[in-house]
Amino acid sequence: MSEPTRCWTSSDPLYNSYHDDEWGRPVTDERGLLERFCLEGFQSGLSWLTILRKRENFRAAFADFEPERVARFGKRDVERLLKDAGIVRHRGKIEAAIANARGTLALREAGTSLDEVVWAHRAKAKRPPKTLRDLPATTPESVALSKELKRNGFRFVGPTTVYAAMQACGVVNDHIAACYVRAAVQRDIDARVG
Repeated sequence: MSEPTRCWTSSDPLYNSYHDDEWGRPVTDERGLLERFCLEGFQSGLSWLTILRKRENFRAAFADFEPERVARFGKRDVERLLKDAGIVRHRGKIEAAIANARGTLALREAGTSLDEVVWAHRAKAKRPPKTLRDLPATTPESVALSKELKRNGFRFVGPTTVYAAMQACGVVNDHIAACYVRAAVQRDIDARVG
């Protein structure tokens, strides 16, 4: 039996599982969105597989990305995290994760939610890409969302990072046309926004 057609195939089952079961599936809860934006920021300059392999360590280190808890992190927490070999030890990215949690709370206090802000930047459906090379690095929607997140205190959320998070969270369905999970992902997205 041959392997199904995926957007990408890896020799690492973790990466294949991420593609099949998670990438592009709608994420609508605040904690889940915060996690994705923080992890995409940590991934900057690294392989996504590196982040996937460390994800449980990130969750433990960052209080399961519960915004209230992470927002209370201070200098001692930053120093503790800089010594944690289970995560990416980069001061700017660690401080950005804390800022992003605070930004999530700021949005909430302003009467909106991270979910509402992110999903308001959903683009109209487009033709599925034939290959991943057909995908842009940014879109007008990712540029606008990046600006809105930065206005609310988020960091490490440039348009390219934001677009990667939008793909990961199902705000856009960038599975290639021949991918065996594309239709199921689209049904999940349509159910979310329907």
